[in-house]
Amino acid sequence: MATAVASNQDEQTLHFGRAAGPCAMVLFGASGDLTKRKLVPALFNLVKASLLPNNFAILGIAVDQLSEEQFRSQVTSFLPAEDRGTDAWNWFQQRLYYQSGDFGDPATFATIGLRLGQIDEQLNTGGNYLFYLATSPKFFGSIVEKLGSAELARQENGRWRRIIIEKPFGNDLDSAQALNRQIKAVLGENQIYRIDHYLGKETVQNILVFRFDNSIFEPIWNRRYIDHVQITNAETVGVEQRGGYFDTAGTLRDMVPNHVMQLLSLVAMESPVSFQADAVRDEQAKVLHAMQPLASEDVLQCSVRGQYADGFRGEEHFPAYRLEPGVAPESRTETFVALKLNIDNWRWVGVPFYVRTGKRLAKRHTEITIQFKKTPFVLFRNAPVKKHSNQLVIQIHPVEGISLSFGAKIPGPILRVGSVDMSFEYSKYFGEAAYTGYEVLLYDC
Repeated sequence: MATAVASNQDEQTLHFGRAAGPCAMVLFGASGDLTKRKLVPALFNLVKASLLPNNFAILGIAVDQLSEEQFRSQVTSFLPAEDRGTDAWNWFQQRLYYQSGDFGDPATFATIGLRLGQIDEQLNTGGNYLFYLATSPKFFGSIVEKLGSAELARQENGRWRRIIIEKPFGNDLDSAQALNRQIKAVLGENQIYRIDHYLGKETVQNILVFRFDNSIFEPIWNRRYIDHVQITNAETVGVEQRGGYFDTAGTLRDMVPNHVMQLLSLVAMESPVSFQADAVRDEQAKVLHAMQPLASEDVLQCSVRGQYADGFRGEEHFPAYRLEPGVAPESRTETFVALKLNIDNWRWVGVPFYVRTGKRLAKRHTEITIQFKKTPFVLFRNAPVKKHSNQLVIQIHPVEGISLSFGAKIPGPILRVGSVDMSFEYSKYFGEAAYTGYEVLLYDC
């Protein structure tokens, strides 16, 4: 099958294998922030890597009244200037379609069905549809129900229909279960893709490779050698234009059950029987089941919640959280949370996992720190020494890499011990790659 136009950057692009099969992707929320920052660049990276077939199209859906040409022009603005006007871009642009409509109006979905039929005839997409809900979570259940009513979710005659949903998936356990029931009343479990884009990041995927493909680390990856684990996700930005949503969620719900728990479970899980999604998920789930719930009397000792005040970064002033647009003046919603968690299983009992995440912090970074225990006998206790123990840091953002610190003799006539690093950065070893983390996830769907 012929595939998308390849660029001369193929050596530095994604190499998953063969091109995906024919399909039309229906993008709800086509004019939104997620589409602009992540989805369009990711899809275009797949084009440049020759991983989308000629039998492919994108039908954007949003409330904005746009012509198809206006939509294509808008999508053009989502990409770097150097990509515009290339053969790959011309190929991509010809497969962009647009339909304005209200997500709550059944007539919108009837029109979507007609447009998809036309696209099937034009590009022979085979009646395979991938629906991406890049919308407010409040629309998830209603969109799925209307897709079902419009007969757009039914799989028959070898044609598949799939839906992609990203967090937040409900506000609490009850609402998550209710949303799940609403969606599964229309779709089978094998049609539903609940994704976390963190899993598409190179360093996150590399956690499994690092742990299970290197024999020197797995034997010491346990309570006998590891003192504690720290997981940090720090942002320098505030809530920006998401105040209305964020004030109903908070940092705990927004970050911990998804991004943070994904990282924690990958660090703590046992080896899966294969790299298939179900096998990895099963081992991650075992970690979560083994996690010790926080009893009410432990909350004050094992958790911290905070909210940013006004302040300066250099000469730039930023407002307090309660003064952000869409935030209640007396809001008690947290913008920072830190937790001490324990996993009650053979590998990790007694090893605390410290997680922290928040906004308007001093430094933007996401990393995992594995702090190893000190040696049982301090041979160089009388030497001028920098107090340290071995530390492994997995850097996820903005730098992607791994560093390992260990003690070494400082040159000179006197025995002095200092800490040195062995480090690896993806960009220095493999070259810069402008990937969003969504490429792998979209390709897998």
